[in-house]
Amino acid sequence: MARFRYSMQSILDIKLKMETQAKQEFGAARAALDGEEERLRQLRERKQAYEKKAKELLSGNLKLRDIEDNKMAILCMDEYIAAQQVRVKAAEKTLEEARERLTEVMMERKTHETLKEKAFQQFLADEKKQEGKEVDELTSYTYGQRKKDDRSSVVV
Repeated sequence: MARFRYSMQSILDIKLKMETQAKQEFGAARAALDGEEERLRQLRERKQAYEKKAKELLSGNLKLRDIEDNKMAILCMDEYIAAQQVRVKAAEKTLEEARERLTEVMMERKTHETLKEKAFQQFLADEKKQEGKEVDELTSYTYGQRKKDDRSSVVV
């Protein structure tokens, strides 16, 4: 039996490598988004701590300087949070682009695997057809030999 060789195997191998690379890029983008979201969570926690301290400052002895400092800290935290939200959105966009790229590469790989499978099925059909021809030839030869043997034994 002949051996199956897919003519576009090198392309399929490249598609597999591209898919692996796209998966790694997606994982990196996911990790970056997780990191940005964690920083945002920490900033919000810090702001909550400043707001809690503001309530404490307003309930006890009023120290104007401490209250002003706390108010400025809360305003700074609002700016940091806004900037961090922009970074989170950018990371989400990068993640979505990586997801789309991964999906595209996976579809291309699956297409080539389907083509390979169809080529293999065609190869099997061709092999079966070839085998049938060989069996027919062998049968015809054997039948012909018997007829020849039968004729030569009658002549004697």
